Amino acid sequence: MDRHPNHMTHDWLSVFPTPTESLDYGDGHNGTGCFVEHIPELLTGGLTLLTCLCGLLGNGAILWLLGFRVRRNPFSAYLLNLALADTCFLLCTSAFLLMYHMPMLSRSRAEVPWALPLFHSMVLLTYSTSLYLLTAISVERCVGVLWPFWCRCHRPRLLSPVVCSLLWALACVLAGLVYFVCDLGHSEHCWVVLGTLCFLSFCVLTPLMVVSNVIVFIKLRRSSWQHHSLRLYAAIFLTVFSFLLFGVPLSIQIFLNFFVYINLVFEICLLLASVNSGINPIIYVLVGSYGKPRLRGSVKVALQRVFEDRADSQEVGETPVVGTAA
Repeated sequence: MDRHPNHMTHDWLSVFPTPTESLDYGDGHNGTGCFVEHIPELLTGGLTLLTCLCGLLGNGAILWLLGFRVRRNPFSAYLLNLALADTCFLLCTSAFLLMYHMPMLSRSRAEVPWALPLFHSMVLLTYSTSLYLLTAISVERCVGVLWPFWCRCHRPRLLSPVVCSLLWALACVLAGLVYFVCDLGHSEHCWVVLGTLCFLSFCVLTPLMVVSNVIVFIKLRRSSWQHHSLRLYAAIFLTVFSFLLFGVPLSIQIFLNFFVYINLVFEICLLLASVNSGINPIIYVLVGSYGKPRLRGSVKVALQRVFEDRADSQEVGETPVVGTAA
């Protein structure tokens, strides 16, 4: 592929190219033909918007419960920030798709909304934040099962909010670079920024998240915990697995866009990422209600059973506390 500097100035278009590039409406017939060509993308985008709406309802409930109804613990800050990042991702994705598809729905050549690059960067910001938070959750749980005494006695009380703040700041810096260097500046150094973002996400943090969860899983298999104390870990495992299944394809797609771009592939990856951001509340409910088919209080109680799990105070290797309520 030709990577001459003159071509680098347009590399930002390879990540989220302008829809009007492929829409040349010289007359009504051409416009109709182009519209038909984009029907698969429009259908996928509509399904993505529906997924975002459902995900917003679920994550809104999580934010309300974690913010006002559930007892705080050192781990709830991560889950609260993860729900916030997922909510923002779904909102930004919805706004981005609406603006992205406007030219496809128009019979005449339409100008791409000026805010499209901004929402493009916001999608990257919130997606990256979710990945960073999941990695932090996985690493801290791994540390907790390997060194439970340190976590119980010496873990700083403000560690969770400080780590969350630093991760949001990191995501803001990288997304800001994409916005100013690529979306606005069209700089020849755009590929460096995007390459750094892809390398950090796909080659560093994702493997770290996987290795941490493998270590935790092996440790749990060798321990003798009471069943109820594993709910939080089960929720974490399923959330990470969901990200690997539905979220990672977007990282791969961003990397592959350096070489080839297919509109429909981008739409599908964005749909999968939206499923990932919206499925966490379902995971929490399923895990919280597992073993209690007639659980009273329905969704609220099921979520509380996950978020108020005692896994933080009863680390692997400690003697289980007899008589603790499930």
